[in-house]
Amino acid sequence: MIDLRSDTVTVPTEGMRAAMARAEVGDDVYGEDPTTRELEEKAAALMGMEAALFVPSGTMGNQIAIACHTRPGQEVIVEATSHIYNVEMATMARFSGVQPRVIWGERGVFSAEQLAAALRPDLYYLAPTGLVCLENTHNAAGGRIWPLSAAREILEVAHSRGIPVHLDGARILNAQVATGIPARELVRGFDSVMFCLSKGLGCPVGSLLCGSREFISEARRVRKAMGGGMRQTGILAAAGLYALEHHIDRLAEDHENARLLAEGLSQIPGLAVWPPETNIVVFEIVEGPSAQELCARLKANGVLASPAAAGTDPRKIRMVTHLGISREDISRTVDLVARELRGQSM
Repeated sequence: MIDLRSDTVTVPTEGMRAAMARAEVGDDVYGEDPTTRELEEKAAALMGMEAALFVPSGTMGNQIAIACHTRPGQEVIVEATSHIYNVEMATMARFSGVQPRVIWGERGVFSAEQLAAALRPDLYYLAPTGLVCLENTHNAAGGRIWPLSAAREILEVAHSRGIPVHLDGARILNAQVATGIPARELVRGFDSVMFCLSKGLGCPVGSLLCGSREFISEARRVRKAMGGGMRQTGILAAAGLYALEHHIDRLAEDHENARLLAEGLSQIPGLAVWPPETNIVVFEIVEGPSAQELCARLKANGVLASPAAAGTDPRKIRMVTHLGISREDISRTVDLVARELRGQSM
């Protein structure tokens, strides 16, 4: 199968498996896993922050950040199509006692002016804003990169009101590779950032939450409360160390494959394709079957894809390139989509 559903479907390379097999381990709940400590130190340096914490998932990393930055009864400002708002099981309400306040951005990006208008005035009967969250790259917006200038303006507005800003940077290293701007520069000024190891970097599991030493100390306590205290994590951390050394630069291959995929799909009548900025291609079926139906047809012929935005838009499909996808896979996929939209069987 050609699996374009997500870059989370990647499997460890042989080199990564070998690194995992020889990892030195200890009990991380006691702070005694040397490989995990090394990964956290390297991640913090990569993001230009004081400290980092290894967590099982990006969702947990985001929700730990929300819990650390806010107190019950506050609001968290998020973009309306963001991952935190749409597919993290309303955990900010369930665990932290806060509610989201959404801003509709332009393909995932809202302005400093929109943020300023959304901030609550200092009135005792209004829920105060406790946190602002951005997402870079923006998944539902087709892997869009937050413009650096726009992010800096958001930070200025929020910090002028004493409000922290968290970055869901699950794919921030895709943004680094696409722009040539180091991740530490892309996240400069944010109070915390989470990035994933288990997407384009190809690890089997794990994310890093980064911030100040004080923030990470509290985050470790919250991780334990969420059930995220782990033991011999060095086996997983070794995969992360291998990925940070070997798999960042190769993200450019995924971006090129996404460009080729979008270019091919754009030649097919009946499709409207969003130009990709990184490794996510979103296209709309203007004429033809529903997204669900076309995905079913593709699956029957060996290609896996998903309706965009978790199926909320019946006409859009998302395809994600990753280290398991070749140029030959791209050509095969474009040909199959064209044939299915023409109503021809393979």
